[in-house]
Amino acid sequence: MAHPLVDQLRFTRSEWLHGLEGVSEADAVQHFGPMNCISWTIGHLAWQEQRYWLIRPQEKILYPALNEVYAFGAPMSTPSLKESFDIWCEVTQASEPFLDTLTTQALNTELPLDGKVVGQTVGSAMRRMTYHYWYHIGEIQAIRQMLGHTNLPTYVGDIEGEAPYRPE
Repeated sequence: MAHPLVDQLRFTRSEWLHGLEGVSEADAVQHFGPMNCISWTIGHLAWQEQRYWLIRPQEKILYPALNEVYAFGAPMSTPSLKESFDIWCEVTQASEPFLDTLTTQALNTELPLDGKVVGQTVGSAMRRMTYHYWYHIGEIQAIRQMLGHTNLPTYVGDIEGEAPYRPE
């Protein structure tokens, strides 16, 4: 059984996917003022997933371009929905074996950055990743409203059935 924090991340990812249902390629590349488009945001979350679960703990890089195109502070760009989503799927799938190893003890260990201790544990990174998804879920729902989408998903879904509170 996965650690409760891992269950919460996985539930959050499923809610994220729920919020992307029905987004077309044309919709995903729309910019509103200084806001990033939906397709970029998908790649941005792939960047953070790769950074936290592949690069920092395992020194694995699937997509070096994520560090240039989708990193925090990267210049605005307009990647395709399919490309961003395919990358996100591959990165999250590749992170699953690592996530399955996490215990309370492992979550309390430092998550190195370039081999150095920076004061962030794996558990703190897990929380940051989960909260980061929720931030972008709201942002994407706002973009979808500006695009005129109706009948958008209601949040939070079946957390009691899919990821209920469990003590560590």
